[in-house]
Amino acid sequence: MDLAIHAADVRAAAERIRPLARKTPVMTSAGFDSEAATRVFFKCENLQRGGAFKIRGAANLILSLPRESLGRGVVAYSSGNHAQATAIAAKHVGARATIVMPEDAPRSKMESTRSYGARIVTYNRFTESREALAAGILKESGATLVPPFDHPMIMAGQGTAALELLEEIAALDALIAPVGGGGLLSGCATIAKAIHPAIRVFGAEPEGANDTFLSLAAGERVAVAHPDTIADGLRAPKPGELTFPVLQRLVERVVLVSDSELRAAVKFMLLRLKILVEPSGAASVAAVLFRKLPPEIRSVGVVISGGNVDFEELAKY
Repeated sequence: MDLAIHAADVRAAAERIRPLARKTPVMTSAGFDSEAATRVFFKCENLQRGGAFKIRGAANLILSLPRESLGRGVVAYSSGNHAQATAIAAKHVGARATIVMPEDAPRSKMESTRSYGARIVTYNRFTESREALAAGILKESGATLVPPFDHPMIMAGQGTAALELLEEIAALDALIAPVGGGGLLSGCATIAKAIHPAIRVFGAEPEGANDTFLSLAAGERVAVAHPDTIADGLRAPKPGELTFPVLQRLVERVVLVSDSELRAAVKFMLLRLKILVEPSGAASVAAVLFRKLPPEIRSVGVVISGGNVDFEELAKY
């Protein structure tokens, strides 16, 4: 079966998103390497526009839309990071953005999304369907849906994070990224395997939102009814229809991290590296810090996917 994206799509995305997405820094820490017993290179998407990697995918899709489509606006559903990214990209091209967000989304993410001019429609994640709400808005407005992960343009855009990392750090044994719906991991795996076929690609997922872990074990997409984790950006209940085949073919394994390990990783990065990482963004960090990868791996690229976290929540860590 042919996969939804290929390396050429990621390279094309890198050119398309250049006006909006930053080339984020790669950081290292001798102290972290010592704790993790491996050489670690952090791709810091927490320092990206909007505070997360999501601008890469949203920009790739929105910047590809024809003018007549942009005139009808765009719609997205998201707990926060994709919401902000869609709002930023829509504002850049002068399009209206409507974002469907859970009413319990982090306040900082909701306020930031609104600050970019987006209209927010809230819903109860336990009793309402975000997809159904978005479908109603799309039918009424004729707008274009900008999905959070399950779209070739989104997947290819997210993969540009790994492309930048591997252009800067050529020789890596492995690459690991957080996985929710699979857009980031599928895009990163696609370009990483094209550049270095021998590289080992892993995903990191919360124990309470382990749909991808279960799906890979079952050989088919498995849903988790109500994902329960502090990593709000990784609460997708099921891997994407397009992302999952990519993960099946290119990802060696998904490893699980607990919420306590996520908190420890956030705290370590803040106190030792002086950078703020949100729990979702820290999933890959926690996996390496707590030595979840095979011990023979001597160097690993770690995608930090975001850094948006409410101060009140951070104070609890």
